[in-house]
Amino acid sequence: MGRDFYQSGQINCPRLTFGNRYADWTFCPHNLDEHSVIYSFGVGEDISFDLELIQYYNLHIHAFDPSPRSIEWVQKQNIRAEFHFHPFGLAGQDGSITFSEPAEPGIHSLKMTDSFRGDDAELKTHLLPVHRLQTVFEKLGHERIDILKMDIEGAEYKVIEDIIHSSIPISQVLIEFHHRFSTVGIGMTKQAISLLNGAGYRIFNVSASGEEISFIKTCS
Repeated sequence: MGRDFYQSGQINCPRLTFGNRYADWTFCPHNLDEHSVIYSFGVGEDISFDLELIQYYNLHIHAFDPSPRSIEWVQKQNIRAEFHFHPFGLAGQDGSITFSEPAEPGIHSLKMTDSFRGDDAELKTHLLPVHRLQTVFEKLGHERIDILKMDIEGAEYKVIEDIIHSSIPISQVLIEFHHRFSTVGIGMTKQAISLLNGAGYRIFNVSASGEEISFIKTCS
């Protein structure tokens, strides 16, 4: 169908993988400690990656998800104080965006409406708050981001363009790409990788599915 894509690694560095199966992420542990700044966008109903980072490094996690289901789930958890949850999403703009509930049974992640085909127009929608990364960064008052994790259901492409034009110092970017969506395709993922490469980011890990890709900033 023209949607299969696999990108090879571009650089070698130490790697660790944290999180449950289907919610795991691979990162480079170099220079991470209790002072590291971690942004985790798109937590859904599995924060195993975030909690393992907290346990291993005694650091603080800033996690984000605007979906009502995720917000309700997080509120019911007995979570360590180092986990800070923010009930809004990440996008290439500030404001509100319409998200649609998925048609697939058993799938709970909301998707931006422009990630859907026209025949999905009758699905239930939610108007939810989102912010640009620059806005979030300034709001939280940080000086850098050591790890930026994004599982944001197709919104990553506009966010990447926005990040490239910002001055935020980000060491690692962990992204789940959604080129499997009918309105996305592998061309957008290839373009996003090219943009990140041009900004000095190199791939150090690719998941077995080829959708989760880990980048680290190098001297350019």
